Amino acid sequence: MAKHIRITTVTFRGIKGETVNETIENNIREILRLLNIAIFDKPDLICLPECSPFLGLSMEEMVKNAEEIPEALFTRVSSFARQNRVYVIFPMMRREDSKVYNSAVLIGRDGEYVGSYDKVHPTIWEIEAGVTPGVEARTFKLEFGKIGVAICFDLNFEDVIKSLAGNRVKIVFFPSMYPGGLQLKFWAFNHGVYVASSVADDRGSMIINPLGRVLAVSSSYQPVICCDINLDYEVLHLDYNWEKMNQVKEKYGPKISFEVSRPEAVFLMSCEAEETVVENIIKEFNLETREEYFKRASDARDAALKKQCSHSAKG
Repeated sequence: MAKHIRITTVTFRGIKGETVNETIENNIREILRLLNIAIFDKPDLICLPECSPFLGLSMEEMVKNAEEIPEALFTRVSSFARQNRVYVIFPMMRREDSKVYNSAVLIGRDGEYVGSYDKVHPTIWEIEAGVTPGVEARTFKLEFGKIGVAICFDLNFEDVIKSLAGNRVKIVFFPSMYPGGLQLKFWAFNHGVYVASSVADDRGSMIINPLGRVLAVSSSYQPVICCDINLDYEVLHLDYNWEKMNQVKEKYGPKISFEVSRPEAVFLMSCEAEETVVENIIKEFNLETREEYFKRASDARDAALKKQCSHSAKG
């Protein structure tokens, strides 16, 4: 069964003022302006860049001006979310008790606080300025599926994406100060997830599919990008599967789509049928996901080595 979600990401560099307060006010006004452009596409979820209300400030100034939830900055963005019935990922410096986190705050369609992901891997200068590292990757189960978030420097470490992929997240949002580029494509391809970046950099945000293919890129002319994606999908290897593709198409026709990535020998299977889901079709035709195939190959290798050791011991 198709699980379509319309996602939008925003590219925004910040608008520095003469004072800290003026910079923050400039930023929040521009954020709201861009959000009002983003809503033209009627998205389900909009993602903003890392620390978006504080862009243009020093790291020390960001930490000093961190806010608790809910305070003024959160309230202004949450009012937009409530009025437009849209999820918003609002990255900011978040204060909780005596600690400050570099957080991605998820605001619900009703404008309520859903939760926060706290950056697990802050940079050294963030930590020196007073940012507390988060302790775990978080997933959020929404009505259309499970999502995850990673922030900027997290991209250089595997624990966050491995945890998200292990929890069967289908899409990872990436608010950041830097574009990530090839690394984002690696994450998408290696872990079979959609990746949507929202960057504080004119070089552009991206939306990438689970084959590592770029679906949309922002620019100075188009800081807001939007894609409609189907979360009822799976990545499979061509081995032991490709012979059955015609059988699947014969039964389900245009309700099932295949996107093959030949050099890598994998394909993306998506389902538009109302009466079933990709998982059921995989079982029906005895298909095998890429993850299952690689595990079976590893098990076969282990069994062969065990058998070889046994023969050697007897000899």
